[in-house]
Amino acid sequence: MGQSSSTEQVSPELREVQSLAASTGALPALEKSFSLLSDPHTNSIPLNSLQKCFSLTFENGISEQTAVQKELPVLLSHLGSAIVDLFFLADKNGVSWIEFLKGYVKCCGRTVASTSLTNLFQVFSTMFSKAGLPVKLQFESYEDDCKISGSLLPIDLLLLLWICWILLSDSRTLKLNLQKSRGDWSLPDISHLVLSAIESCAEGGHKLDHWDCIVSDLDVLLPVMKIHLWALKTVPNLADCFVQFVHARLCSSATHEEKMKPSCSSAHENSPAEICNTNLLTSGRAWAISLSLRSPMHEEISKICFPSNAGDINENLLYRSSLHGKGLNRFWSNVEGYNGQLLMLISAAHEDNKNTRKWIISALTDQGFENREMSYGTSGCLYAISPVYHVFSSSGKEKNFVYSHLHPTGRVYDAHPMPVGIAFGGSMGNERIFMDEDFAMVTVRHHAVDKTYQHGSLFPSQGFLPVEASVSEVEVWGLGGKNAKKVQASYKKREEIFTEQRRKVTKFLSMLAFQRLIGLQLLIIYFFLTIAG
Repeated sequence: MGQSSSTEQVSPELREVQSLAASTGALPALEKSFSLLSDPHTNSIPLNSLQKCFSLTFENGISEQTAVQKELPVLLSHLGSAIVDLFFLADKNGVSWIEFLKGYVKCCGRTVASTSLTNLFQVFSTMFSKAGLPVKLQFESYEDDCKISGSLLPIDLLLLLWICWILLSDSRTLKLNLQKSRGDWSLPDISHLVLSAIESCAEGGHKLDHWDCIVSDLDVLLPVMKIHLWALKTVPNLADCFVQFVHARLCSSATHEEKMKPSCSSAHENSPAEICNTNLLTSGRAWAISLSLRSPMHEEISKICFPSNAGDINENLLYRSSLHGKGLNRFWSNVEGYNGQLLMLISAAHEDNKNTRKWIISALTDQGFENREMSYGTSGCLYAISPVYHVFSSSGKEKNFVYSHLHPTGRVYDAHPMPVGIAFGGSMGNERIFMDEDFAMVTVRHHAVDKTYQHGSLFPSQGFLPVEASVSEVEVWGLGGKNAKKVQASYKKREEIFTEQRRKVTKFLSMLAFQRLIGLQLLIIYFFLTIAG
């Protein structure tokens, strides 16, 4: 293997790089991988073997809404050589053990997010150069840093995001030990992410019709440094797609050598696009949200992005208004007792200058919904989902994260009733988002009324005045894992038992009352008969 034996003297350089690799927890797997990939005569990995390890092919790809660009298969064919050329230094025999570890640490070692993102851009630029395609990116390497300059077109960014999706899909396939296959597969619609970058990065006050544009046809230059900042703020996990791919490809070869075939898989093989498109939370929208999460919720929502089979798509779906019925009571019967994190999506439409504007917004809570007369929660996020994607996390100023209140029971009259419905942010009567009890209308207010969540528009051209929109669909997804579902199942079972017990008690009391009434009537009759006698 590439390691030095215990009797040999280990150089300080090798000791340092082995320590860095060990800090990631991958050193044992890397040792096995190097042993499998290396030539025993030279004790080095041949370049073509390492390139093959990272190679992917793209066949008959389709997208949910946008035609797959012809450049994508060409770019992916140069992925393996781009990674090896950038990160793995080779001599005449190939890549030695120490250079193998150095390459892994450069790609997957612990570093700041901006460095990982720059690595991703370097791979992307190198793939373009090798494919003979024009890309306006320049890199200036320094001792501890790499400065990036230039610009990208929207179509370039779309290709970059699709490549990240493919890399993450492949790494999850290896991680979950799924069978890889070749053939048709689906890319998600991620136009909302590209529009988000255009809004944040385009210079010169570029005007967009968010509801009627094809992002791949837009001719606007996006400065790469602005894209860099946008990604760190909006999709901070984007570079992890590349990191996880390199890690999975190298470490999985240690135990799953047969998986290192040059093909890539996708959720489409097991979950047709038409199934995903029945949900508000499509694969592309779920992926966008997952790129902003760094917690166990990330893994749960990734199951929606990359389900292992078609049956897993709706595994976390707790409520859909078109399926379970509209209204707060129907909603409550499906989410009550779920104490994990929840993601609610609201699809609505309003009239704007005689045009119908459809949009989707979302709220992420850190706990289940509760029937209260005041706001609650300790953290959360609001999302603009469609037609453009934005994240509005906690501002840290107030804690009016969630408000959910049903009609009070057992109370005949209340001089000052609390609003019935579901709300996020703002204050009582001035909520950032408020949906009525019938799930018929949703009111969205300007961020000026809200000190709980960060500022920003929840849909394009929102304006300062409150907007009332008709609700077309509501979904709630549970992100608390299997334990939260088990707890909810136990809760519902107890409620069913209590309901049955209450029903029996009520029936018994009714029978007892009836018997007492009959007895009283008989007593009265006997009394009158006695008097008459």
